[in-house]
Amino acid sequence: MSLSNEKTKSDTTTQLVSFTVGKEKYGVHIGQVQEIIRMPEITHIPQTEDYIKGIINLRGNIIPIIDMRTRFNMDAKDYSELTRVIVLGILDKLVGIVVDSVSKVIELPENDIEDAPDIINGLSKEYIEGVGKMDDDMIIILDADKVLTAEEIKILSEAAESIQKEAVKEEEKV
Repeated sequence: MSLSNEKTKSDTTTQLVSFTVGKEKYGVHIGQVQEIIRMPEITHIPQTEDYIKGIINLRGNIIPIIDMRTRFNMDAKDYSELTRVIVLGILDKLVGIVVDSVSKVIELPENDIEDAPDIINGLSKEYIEGVGKMDDDMIIILDADKVLTAEEIKILSEAAESIQKEAVKEEEKV
């Protein structure tokens, strides 16, 4: 009898950071999560989409902040003590997503993840990588790279760089 080190689909797992937006449970791959922070003060960027709440300065990094409720066309809700920003690495840029609460890191066997249906709870398949089954529950696995388009990330990065340059100029005047 020979033992193999190869993993089959049934014994590999995916680690996800789980969170809620509205009544739904979502997850993003843990490898894309840079950190999770409490709701910071956000600097508004004029003439941007409603779901782009603005930018924050996190230890010298200017990070655009996206409200997932607005992005997913859900009713707005006041931020609470549970509201968090998940800072993700998306297309070589840092982006923060505002979520209602962060739950925990979960590990899902690959065979418990199915392809996303065309529409799930009103959310287009374009944002969804798959749906994970957990006991009698499910978790919608977001494709973090598609939460923003490359064009939106470019626009936000340029706006953030411009704001950062202005801040440096102001500091130099002092």
